[in-house]
Amino acid sequence: MSWRWWGRHLFEWLGWLGTALSAGSYLFKRPVTLRRVQALAALAWIAYGALVHSLPLIVANLIVGVVAMYSSFRSEFVPVESKTLSEEEGTPGA
Repeated sequence: MSWRWWGRHLFEWLGWLGTALSAGSYLFKRPVTLRRVQALAALAWIAYGALVHSLPLIVANLIVGVVAMYSSFRSEFVPVESKTLSEEEGTPGA
């Protein structure tokens, strides 16, 4: 494969990379990791959108990437409640 072939097919590979990262992100158990992989996928989609001159694709994935990164950092600092309301009240099961 020549460099010319890679240049012609770069946009296709970026699209497939974005697809693989988007789908693969759901395999992670930790929400923070899932969101950061989704943000990385959004970057691949933004690059793909730039190569194919698709503003809606760029804007949509810019929004997805920003929200994914913001929520991944936000979730590290927000405490998670470990008890349900019924456990606090002493009511068994719920």
